[in-house]
Amino acid sequence: MKPMARLISLITCCTVLATATSALAGDNAFREVFEDAFYGGAAGALVGAALLAFAKKPADHLDYMAYGAASGVLVGSAYGLVKSTRSLAQIDNGSIKFALPTVLPDLSESPASRQTTITWRAELLRGTF
Repeated sequence: MKPMARLISLITCCTVLATATSALAGDNAFREVFEDAFYGGAAGALVGAALLAFAKKPADHLDYMAYGAASGVLVGSAYGLVKSTRSLAQIDNGSIKFALPTVLPDLSESPASRQTTITWRAELLRGTF
């Protein structure tokens, strides 16, 4: 089990270190990703601990919590990266940055027919002027 734990630790470290974000005062992307990864790890550890109730010998399967925490950190950091990326292209101080846009669902109600429809919105261009 130790090689698997080392592999998961290595992948987690590489994921955290490979994500480059700008360090501007108004930009909280790193904090957002870190918080999401932390909460994902905590939730994953809780799920792993809950799965111990279904094991015949829970003391032999304490690695469920570690696997849950590791997968929670990975899912949480991926969620944080997607959430912190806002638009396809961002213009900032004369330079253009490209990233994946965040697709958000939106509810809109037609005043004439009183029907509610779900629309999907993605920001393609964002800039500060």
